[in-house]
Amino acid sequence: MGNARNIAFWVVLFLMILALFNLFSDGSSQMNSRQLSYSEFISRVDNKQISNATIDGETISFKTSDGQQFTTIRPQGEEIADRLIANGVEVRVERQQQSGFMSLLGVWLPFILLIGVWIFFMNRMQGGGKGGAMGFGKSRAKMLTEKHGRVTFDDVAGIDEAKEELEEIVEFLRNPQKFSRLGGKIPKGALLVGPPGTGKTLLARAIAGEAGVPFFTISGSDFVEMFVGVGASRVRDMFEQAKKSAPCIVFIDEIDAVGRARGVGIGGGNDEREQTLNQLLVEMDGFDANEGVIIIAATNRKDVLDPALLRPGRFDRQIHVPNPDIKGREKILEVHARKVPQGPDVDLRIIARGTPGFSGADLMNLVNEAALTAARIGRRFVTMDDFENAKDKVMLGVERRSMVLTPEQKEKTAYHEAGHAIVGLSLPKCDPVYKATIIPRGGALGMVVSLPEMDRLNFHKDEAKQKLAMTMAGKAAEIIKYGEEGVSNGPAGDIQQASALARAMVMRWGMSDKVGSIDYAEAHEGYSGSTGGFSVSAATKELIEQEVHALIEEGYQEAYRILQEKSEEWDRLAQGLLEYETLTGEQIGKVVRGEPLDGDDDTPSSGIPQVGAVPRAGRSGPAPEPAAPVPQP
Repeated sequence: MGNARNIAFWVVLFLMILALFNLFSDGSSQMNSRQLSYSEFISRVDNKQISNATIDGETISFKTSDGQQFTTIRPQGEEIADRLIANGVEVRVERQQQSGFMSLLGVWLPFILLIGVWIFFMNRMQGGGKGGAMGFGKSRAKMLTEKHGRVTFDDVAGIDEAKEELEEIVEFLRNPQKFSRLGGKIPKGALLVGPPGTGKTLLARAIAGEAGVPFFTISGSDFVEMFVGVGASRVRDMFEQAKKSAPCIVFIDEIDAVGRARGVGIGGGNDEREQTLNQLLVEMDGFDANEGVIIIAATNRKDVLDPALLRPGRFDRQIHVPNPDIKGREKILEVHARKVPQGPDVDLRIIARGTPGFSGADLMNLVNEAALTAARIGRRFVTMDDFENAKDKVMLGVERRSMVLTPEQKEKTAYHEAGHAIVGLSLPKCDPVYKATIIPRGGALGMVVSLPEMDRLNFHKDEAKQKLAMTMAGKAAEIIKYGEEGVSNGPAGDIQQASALARAMVMRWGMSDKVGSIDYAEAHEGYSGSTGGFSVSAATKELIEQEVHALIEEGYQEAYRILQEKSEEWDRLAQGLLEYETLTGEQIGKVVRGEPLDGDDDTPSSGIPQVGAVPRAGRSGPAPEPAAPVPQP
């Protein structure tokens, strides 16, 4: 269809150019000859001053004896041919142009072609579907028919509670009498809320595969156009289509594109978007109820949605789709690893334990990277080492072994990372150290990775303080080893992480006695990226910064003390990193205790982690942002 449309466009364009060429060529030929009065023409004929003449209807083109070209118009009914011949003029008569339809076509063809080209381009601007330029208000919703690649609830794992809620909706569509006999009504809408990559769209595709009813899918951005009223018209058209196919499901992806709160922002918002939202609200729960049409929407920004959109009667259910826990991650890995031939040493549970905070999309990417790694080496199946290397690549970035470091840079990086590891091993509330490396990855010259014992659901004050000490250990290590003037910009990532954690402790979690249990996150300029919310006094701002500074300074002093007390272990670990470049958690323990590494440990690999990884700060460049802990409600 698209190729035929393109061919038609070029044909129309060629005809338009040809018509315009003929139009201008006729005009140019007439411009090359001058106009002469009929009486002057007769006078020159009688004086034998004309050599030849061409009669084309009422137009006479003639050339004088001196070679000049003229035209004249003879009066209607006047016969001039005999007079020309009698005076020795060479006469040529051309067929008169056809009149009627052909002449009208010649006049109107350029205008028709211009209108056609305008319609074509407007059709392209509007997406080329549902009537194009003549159908702005037509819905862009597509009926989903997955003959190939059908997704069912068996393909969805790790979000059991959300799946159960939607399975009930599918059951309602299959057997409505089961619920209606007890007075239950079919839900009008379900809103899927969760971070990106958790499987909201996958859930919608699974509903389409399971429901056995018409399933329309559309994006929130498809409603909004440059013309006011187009979005509202598309909403009406979408519900008209849905009512014809009821019972059915309509899935609106990224509904925050059209469902933002009204009256927010400069100028009160966009009129087109607000009209579209108003129409959506009316269609979902207005005077004219849409029986049998279930709306399922997905968003990762529930906080920006209009309150009227979230009330029961429009979205009766708000289903949270969080990042999976360890059991969920294992099930997701099993789903994505079905088509991947696995080696006998692969244990998906260990991989699941080593990937806390990973979403479903992250885990799918992890399995794909492992398969690509194995294929690159030439293996016939994917081994545990491939999964571990893929996990390190996803979490830490690609190794930059081609990067040339001087011995001084490598030594400073080794002592910096060894400082993180020693302090992390010394503090009981810090996550166990899983790996330390001085091989550049991503934007860092080195990195230490910690592993939480289990998925973290809350964060205590003593844990946060010890995490601050481990984060600031890199700077403390450089100052102890090279002096105050020898410190580099390597701790930049550490300082960013420490500042974010300390501000969260003071302004969000109420862990400062002086500031108190007040949420200052939105009020503090520059913290949340917004200057909105209530303002705070200068004294409060100063107090907040003092408390943040005190927490970071306390962590730095604790790290400084530990490194001075354990200088021998610190030095041994730094020398071990210089020798081996990468050490796993077990190898780090042996090096710190002064034990020799086993023969298999001469070239440490990524190793098999015991629990999930949280990246620590690295040298030279910002390190990955720490996973934000969720405070206990």
